[in-house]
Amino acid sequence: MMNGTEGDRDRPRDGDRSGDDHVDRLRRQWAVELPDLDTEPMAILGRAFRLSNLVRPSIEATFADFGLDRGEFDVIATLRRSGAPYRLTPTEMYSALMISSGGLTHRLDRLEKAGLIRREKSPRDGRSVLVALSEAGAALAEKAFGTDMASEASFLQALDGNEREALAALLRKLIAGIESEQARGEDENAG
Repeated sequence: MMNGTEGDRDRPRDGDRSGDDHVDRLRRQWAVELPDLDTEPMAILGRAFRLSNLVRPSIEATFADFGLDRGEFDVIATLRRSGAPYRLTPTEMYSALMISSGGLTHRLDRLEKAGLIRREKSPRDGRSVLVALSEAGAALAEKAFGTDMASEASFLQALDGNEREALAALLRKLIAGIESEQARGEDENAG
């Protein structure tokens, strides 16, 4: 329930709309339609969702410029950031990427055809396979990632360094809390 103080603190007053954004307008509409409902979660989570939707096309266009979709980039980036020799098991890969093994197989097939990865027999167990990043794949991952980071940095120009640090710290805290709560729920359901 909205008590008229806490839920309103992030909402611009009717006379002060200079700092309005899409979420402010949505919250104001809901305040008229459902005045007793606290829409404060939209102030944060609604903006996070909106932010993701606003930057996604640019990120996807960056990867497309390198002949990759986002999922393919995620695979070669995961291998590259794993450190030399840039090899992982498929299980390590789909756990890190949080996708199904079938989804990973499809991506690996495309990347292997493009010469960006190769599948190798594990030296420890000949029945197991390792996914290895090729030199071309490593070079592409580095170049695409550098271009992406430069592009994403341009979106942060509205914030100074201290604001970026504060926002990153708050988001880290929020995500850690959500992940902890979800893990606790999974443990309770498993037990």
